[in-house]
Amino acid sequence: MSISVVINTYNAEKHLAEVLESVKDFDEVVVCDMESTDATRGIAEKYGCRIVTFPKGDITIAEPARNFAIQQATSEWVLVVDADEVITPELRNYLYHRITQTESPAGLYISRLNKFLGKYYMDWSHDYQLRFFMRQKTFWPPYVHSMPEVDGTVERAPLKYKMLHLADETMWDWIQKINRYTDNEIYRKHKKKYGVASLLWRPIWRFGRTYILQGGFLMGRRGLINAYLSAFYQVTLLSKIAEKDLRNKGQ
Repeated sequence: MSISVVINTYNAEKHLAEVLESVKDFDEVVVCDMESTDATRGIAEKYGCRIVTFPKGDITIAEPARNFAIQQATSEWVLVVDADEVITPELRNYLYHRITQTESPAGLYISRLNKFLGKYYMDWSHDYQLRFFMRQKTFWPPYVHSMPEVDGTVERAPLKYKMLHLADETMWDWIQKINRYTDNEIYRKHKKKYGVASLLWRPIWRFGRTYILQGGFLMGRRGLINAYLSAFYQVTLLSKIAEKDLRNKGQ
């Protein structure tokens, strides 16, 4: 069985060569470019990738192009990789082994190790991403932070097989990302009703989950700042939803 790697890109030259080097031994690499203006396409051509184009327009996130990109692959199995994620040889070998088993699932969550303020999180402070699945059984909704919808059994790959997230944003980058992502997420959540209680407990819960349950307190200042950012994301999102609701009601 074969596996296609699918990568959505827009001005992704910073890490792309390292990413493509890590996936060059898969059967196919499809780069779905959203009309990059930097060296992204040239790097992809150098690595012999198959390049398809998705018009960017005013789109600021990758999700609207995900489903299109996935369907450009020719393999039965697809591994979706961001343009700043490295696939380890151990993960690659595991995926090829897994699809040869008679009772393999239709999709797999894969552990991702993230960087924050110049340092990788501790090994247990990972997040799972549903990135490996059967192409014909999967649909990716076109809104921010959406997860692919897989028709079939979905499992988690063992923690030791992981992706390495190379992105290491500055605080300026984080604030810009929070603003951009919350703007896009309003589309998905604008019909939900969030009252005063939600404005209080959701940020507190996110802070507690990040700082205590996910072990942020063991990372010193990095962990505390990351927990603050997680709470601030909720404050920003809920405030924008409340603003939209109050303005519509003329209150």
